[in-house]
Amino acid sequence: MGILYLVPTPVGNLEDITLRALRILKEADLILAEDTRTTGILLKHFEIHNHLLSHHKYNEHGTSAGIVERLKAGQTIALVSDAGTPGISDPGFFLVREAVAAGVEVQCLPGPTAFVPALVASGFPSDRFCFEGFLPQKKGRQTRLNALSTETRTMIFYESPYRLVKTLRQLAEVFGSERRVCVAREISKVHEECVRGSLEEVCAHFDEQPPKGEIVIVLEGCEK
Repeated sequence: MGILYLVPTPVGNLEDITLRALRILKEADLILAEDTRTTGILLKHFEIHNHLLSHHKYNEHGTSAGIVERLKAGQTIALVSDAGTPGISDPGFFLVREAVAAGVEVQCLPGPTAFVPALVASGFPSDRFCFEGFLPQKKGRQTRLNALSTETRTMIFYESPYRLVKTLRQLAEVFGSERRVCVAREISKVHEECVRGSLEEVCAHFDEQPPKGEIVIVLEGCEK
């Protein structure tokens, strides 16, 4: 049996990659990439020349069976997403489930995940939190927000910069405009920024300064 490695990759600064991640990527028989172009840039930077295969949410149901057969035949395979840890709002769960079902060893390396630094830097309680990832874009969105209206833990959402202001307004409608929030943007990159304040204040900020880059919203929980 081979081993399936889930290898976190930097969410921004390339220096955030671990020495172990680099070793696994160099030693792997095959690297599965969400986008081979994005991963190709990372591998080129670290002079890694291993074979790449596209593996993403649109083809994972069709490719996973063949990958599991490779693992059963003894190959070492590394799975990466465009940034962060595979399986966290990224492809990975389906392949891991199939590999586990087939008796293949699965190891996930520790490493970058965008919501952790955003949560810790927010100033909100981090001993208990609720990770929601991306909210449904249409169907079920309002229902999900309503279900969270009495959530006492710190809540974490991922969002596109193009939908950020709209989402902040929706959060204000459900949780109240005075609920405190921290929006972390471009984590570990040159223009990294954390904007803190009430939902009303942070919404006004991004109304005046349209956001760019990757976004993590950290929302204060409801008072008990």
